[in-house]
Amino acid sequence: MMIKWLGPLAVAIALFLALSISGLHNLFIVLPDGVSVESDWLPVTDVQLISDLTFVDKNGQHQIAHEIFDATLAMIQRAERFVLLDMFLFNDFAGEQLPGGRSLAAELTNALLAKKQNQPVMKIHFITDPINTLYGGYQSPYLQRLEDAGIDVVQTDLEALRDSNPGYSLFWRLFVRPFGNQPGLSTISNPLDSGRVSLRSVLSMLNFKANHRKLMVADAADDYRALVSSANPHDGSSLHSNLGIQFSGPAAMELYQIESKLITFSTGRTLPPLAVKDYAPTKAKIKILTEGRIREALLRELEQAQDRDQIDIAVFYLSERSIIRALKSARQRGAKVRVLLDPNKDAFGRKKSGVPNRPVAKELTEAGIEVRWCATNGEQCHSKWLLSRPRVGNATLILGSANFTRRNLNDFNLETNVAYRGSVDDRIIVEAGDLFAQRWNNEGGEQHSYDYGLLPELSRWYTLKYRFMEFTGMSTF
Repeated sequence: MMIKWLGPLAVAIALFLALSISGLHNLFIVLPDGVSVESDWLPVTDVQLISDLTFVDKNGQHQIAHEIFDATLAMIQRAERFVLLDMFLFNDFAGEQLPGGRSLAAELTNALLAKKQNQPVMKIHFITDPINTLYGGYQSPYLQRLEDAGIDVVQTDLEALRDSNPGYSLFWRLFVRPFGNQPGLSTISNPLDSGRVSLRSVLSMLNFKANHRKLMVADAADDYRALVSSANPHDGSSLHSNLGIQFSGPAAMELYQIESKLITFSTGRTLPPLAVKDYAPTKAKIKILTEGRIREALLRELEQAQDRDQIDIAVFYLSERSIIRALKSARQRGAKVRVLLDPNKDAFGRKKSGVPNRPVAKELTEAGIEVRWCATNGEQCHSKWLLSRPRVGNATLILGSANFTRRNLNDFNLETNVAYRGSVDDRIIVEAGDLFAQRWNNEGGEQHSYDYGLLPELSRWYTLKYRFMEFTGMSTF
């Protein structure tokens, strides 16, 4: 009898091993060239810190003070030879959920079309994530208009990236991907907007894999200029608070080269190189960080923090365990640590459970770290930045697209941040400090944040839920 079962058992074991090896392979595949990079510290000129703020003023009126997409449109207007954008969300989904928002997808589309019409020879490259076509199950009117006008539209090849949700992605790769996808199928409600989409679109979405970058590079007079931020040209995100930075110089060229490699691994094509320029040294410097190198840079700042150094963080999602451990260790060494978090209660008209930020906030406060909640009213506190100001030496500001989560910092999603370094009285460092103080202290009678204790603590179950979701990748954060 035992011999009878040896054959099927051997087959089952072989199948299990083959599936396990396949799953591990896609969890640890070699990253494409240009992914997870860190540039040198580079000279920087004409730096501007730009923000989107939604808050309640001293008279109880909601105010919108947004700069990022005005700056984006201005860069497009000034460009003469090329424009390159890489944007995660680029659609009008859930736009009706936030009254008073902007039609950012249409505004950006119209600006690019007008530029192409006025300057037909201009090279315009628009890189985006397949979520905007629901992974092949939806025809985006915005992307279609760009393509029809001769603009180079690149949908990122997510298959070149590692699986952040390996337990699910193996199933998808074997039983869903072979059937492809196509627009027009309507078997299930669209989880991002009204209407219906194919089941394959939703099953593809559950891979939780993305090109999450939000950036732009263009020529500007006789130089190159870049913008890196946390803001999406997405109608449903148009009231979110965000932070961005504009700069000129060799770091803008470096960013173009990194994006060129993304186009290469997604399409096989290469972009023409930029003309080499010489730059004089500057006191302040900037470096480009992507993917896992963002995590390394954040950890360096936290691990160097000593007694009475100041660490300020404002972030939409905070869940990555090594970052949390480093924050607690910095506080134990005497550093002053303040963390401003989104309460994770709103998502485009839907209510959220507070995971991961509320369990993490409890852990931080128990370690003596000050935490406050962003005072959101349907929108999100969507910025992602850290400001490190030591008592001795230069200060560092790190900001961009990456949430402080496993998926965003551990070489799964595509992300782009910059690190800016200057003296403690450098203009950009001072502006970042003033912005944090404005939001932390509710200066001028404005309401940007409220005390940690005004939200009730969640049960132990939510901590276990967050830790499981973070470890397995079975989450949207």
